[in-house]
Amino acid sequence: MRSSTGRGLQPNVLGTFDTIVMAVAGSAPAYSLAATTAVLFGAVGLGGPAALLYCAIPMLGIVLAYSRLGRIDVNAGAGYSWVGRTLHPFLGFLSGWALVVSATVFMVAGSLPAGVLTLSLIDQDLAGNTPLAAAVGAGWFLMMLLVVLGGARLTVRAQLLMTGVEIVVLLVFLLAALMHRGAAAAFDWSWFGFGRFDGPAGFASGALIAAFYYWGWDVTSNLSEETRDSRRTAGLAALVGVGVVFLLFEAFTVAVNVILTSEQIEASGANVLAVLGHELWPGVGGKLLVAAVLLSTVATLETTLIQVTRSLFAMGRDRTLPAALGTVHRRWNTPWVAIVAVGGAALVLFAAAAAAGSVQSVLKDAVSAIGLQIAFYYGLAGLAAVVAYRSLLLGSVRNFVLGGLWPLLGSAFMFWVFAESLGTLSGASLGIGLGGLLVGLVPMVVYWKKGSAYYRPAPLCAVRALAADAPYTPGPHRPRREDGMAATDF
Repeated sequence: MRSSTGRGLQPNVLGTFDTIVMAVAGSAPAYSLAATTAVLFGAVGLGGPAALLYCAIPMLGIVLAYSRLGRIDVNAGAGYSWVGRTLHPFLGFLSGWALVVSATVFMVAGSLPAGVLTLSLIDQDLAGNTPLAAAVGAGWFLMMLLVVLGGARLTVRAQLLMTGVEIVVLLVFLLAALMHRGAAAAFDWSWFGFGRFDGPAGFASGALIAAFYYWGWDVTSNLSEETRDSRRTAGLAALVGVGVVFLLFEAFTVAVNVILTSEQIEASGANVLAVLGHELWPGVGGKLLVAAVLLSTVATLETTLIQVTRSLFAMGRDRTLPAALGTVHRRWNTPWVAIVAVGGAALVLFAAAAAAGSVQSVLKDAVSAIGLQIAFYYGLAGLAAVVAYRSLLLGSVRNFVLGGLWPLLGSAFMFWVFAESLGTLSGASLGIGLGGLLVGLVPMVVYWKKGSAYYRPAPLCAVRALAADAPYTPGPHRPRREDGMAATDF
């Protein structure tokens, strides 16, 4: 591991529990439910529980892929490194670029609701003022930017507080939902069936939105260089985190279907949890859930900032983007240039969002665009795991299923959702999703022609890595190959 200054990220900062909290916070249960429930309902109606269920199964295949790849290559770039060393460096770069673009767009998709929620706690009439919401959201974003700049230890402490309070509030309201009398609709097991989808295109639309719900657990892999025993910890934390948020997503989506009418869901937009809270606990309930969503939104801004800045750090370190991005702050051991760059880009997007229209329209386009990019880079990671472990897949049933079949099915599902959704998305969503990926071709070609050693990778092979069984020793003094690339960790 190296940076342009010869300094690396601070190792051994996060433990297993810390990393699990980061995985849960990355998926942002309260925020995802608030921002996306109305969008999901608009796509699949009462079939939201089914969309979340059938997306969770292949998503676990991608979690397994990340876990297995993380055992043989500890890298802050995660999929950017793995895909580049197994499939092709061009695909690896685009995988990293897709994360960078989706995370940067999310700075707006996450910060705008934070601004709206803050204003709604003060005066509900102010919440509809998009420019003011963008300004307040930008304030929250800048606050999280400073926390992330302060280092992984400070980031984790803030995350423990915010996510802890959020989960407690959500569990309290789940109990309230179970005891609630009266319903807009009777519970129906058909909500978990395929019959709720309007053909393959409808299913793909729901799955694309569901992918946005789960997105964020992979922050554990981007933090691998800063995690103790990360070869084991990152994958375990991701698995536990996805399990926790899956249960929360399903429980609250069912509660929304039962307690709220379709008119209430559609009219509430990103305020759906506040409406649910008011139904469960008139007066106080709505405010409490709004506070939980606000905490969740701010928490996931923090984890998303970690993802994008660690990815940019790895790309700058490999000279596939400006080398300055690989610079680490001497005191805080954080990639400060990458953090400043993301902050600047996000503030420009805030200004554009303020003039774009309502918060709900911005969220709808952003969620679909981000879902498209998620499907792209998750699909590549699933395929990379199969290629890296291909020589071991027939060694046992466990290896075949967990290392080959499940990640491959997860990858195929993500690529199918990507392709199937292209014909159903709005022009704005396609422009952000595909246009963002295409922009990445420019730096990719420029730095390939400059001779970045990333484009001459040491192939990632699980057989050699596991045979060597060498412990990972993070720090700035790992041996280098003659071509200037850091030696592989096996």
